Amino acid sequence: MKSDPGGKRVPVGVLGMGLMGRSIVTCLLAAGHPVTGITTTASKLTTTRRQVLALLKELEREGLLKTSPSRVIDRLTVSTSYADLAGAEVVIESVIENVETKKDLYRRVEEVVTRRCLIGSNTSAIPVSLLQEGLKHPERVLGFHWAEPAHITRFMEIICGKQTKPTFAKRAVEFARGWGKEPSLLKRDIRGFITNRCFYALLREAFHLVDSGYATIADVDRSLRNDLGYWITFAGPFRFMDLTGIPAYEAVTKDLFPELDNRTSVPKSMAKTVKSGARGVSNAKGFYRYTPESAARWEKLFLKFSYDIRKLAMQYPEDVGDRPARSRSRKKA
Repeated sequence: MKSDPGGKRVPVGVLGMGLMGRSIVTCLLAAGHPVTGITTTASKLTTTRRQVLALLKELEREGLLKTSPSRVIDRLTVSTSYADLAGAEVVIESVIENVETKKDLYRRVEEVVTRRCLIGSNTSAIPVSLLQEGLKHPERVLGFHWAEPAHITRFMEIICGKQTKPTFAKRAVEFARGWGKEPSLLKRDIRGFITNRCFYALLREAFHLVDSGYATIADVDRSLRNDLGYWITFAGPFRFMDLTGIPAYEAVTKDLFPELDNRTSVPKSMAKTVKSGARGVSNAKGFYRYTPESAARWEKLFLKFSYDIRKLAMQYPEDVGDRPARSRSRKKA
């Protein structure tokens, strides 16, 4: 995230003031934008400013925001009126994963914004092409896939639908970089995008190992933390194969791919856990045992880790190995 440059950036809008929506608002404010947050919940007209201010203060404590949070929050407007989005150059929707709900919001946005305005959805899996159907100007609709916490992570996927024009995709990438992200661009629409497709393939195999009795949940977590977790912040899978020798992976692929789980049903232990009412640390009930106190500690630790891992990742941007040593030193300074 770049420190606030003084608020001289274009106006943006965010639809939905839930957990992710507030985190997105925080990121955009810290990047210097005037932000209008739209909510349908009257109580959030007053609570959102307080919650976002707390996140901005958190960024200041971590050294990621150089301007006073009390000044930055002055650029936030929270409203129930879509008319307040007039003038926005980007509007990002972050509401429930329901196609018709999202499309209804886009139609309302189209009534007040210019044709130049980008409309982005923070969908995790819905095909963008589906969201474009029936809109007046589908060519400016894209997916803006954020990761929680949105105001801390470097992650962003930008997804083109069938009708997205390249000029809008290029602008979206430029905006994302201005928000302190390292964006990935999907030129073609596919359900789940990059990270979710890869992550759910990993989940399927992880559940297979547990449900088939090969290992416990803790064993699987431990192995992945200490192997995948060791290198994944530094390199993605293709760079990692370059670093560790490609031919060995080809040899293992021939033997291992036929053995991997390929079922399409929900894993048994996942279905059982959900049926029990578990939601994770939010209700202190999940794959692991929690007390309310330990669940709260895990949430706080995850937030601290998010900041710590971001600081480490900033020392190793994606092109760090392509720069001469002298250039890397100047960049760090």
